[in-house]
Amino acid sequence: MPNEAEVASARQLDVLYQKTDKIYYEFARGCGLSETAYWILYALEVSGGSATQARIAEEFSYSRQTVNSALKTLEARGLAELCFAEGGRRAKAVRLTAAGRAFSDERIVPAIEAEERAFATLAPAERAEFLRLAAAYTAAIDRELRSLSAQPDPAPSVPVTAKGEKQ
Repeated sequence: MPNEAEVASARQLDVLYQKTDKIYYEFARGCGLSETAYWILYALEVSGGSATQARIAEEFSYSRQTVNSALKTLEARGLAELCFAEGGRRAKAVRLTAAGRAFSDERIVPAIEAEERAFATLAPAERAEFLRLAAAYTAAIDRELRSLSAQPDPAPSVPVTAKGEKQ
């Protein structure tokens, strides 16, 4: 039976997530993109070249403002364009331009293929278990942190002077 020091902790998972985020951050920067711009192009690639702003924001847990800001950069570089989504007057879709398609083929598609190769190093049962566990942990941490934010604010603290006196 493992002792407490040997049992994996949430902190170890946090560190792994941070390392993964850093890998993607550095890759995006190497492509000349912000992380958000990278994930927008990624979303467009896996969606066949077009997706709504709302879907991108939801899928990658970005605010609409964050997506819009990164999209402006992609538009300025000629990699993506904003248009109205089919069947809707309000929903806006983002799509790759011809230059965006070429960029995606050169930078985004190889990254997606690298992810697939890395994931394939796990046995099929391991991949299924990894996804199941990651989803279970995500749901659990969401519940836990939401319960904290639902609690009333603690009593306001009384400011203290440099001498330790209450103001």
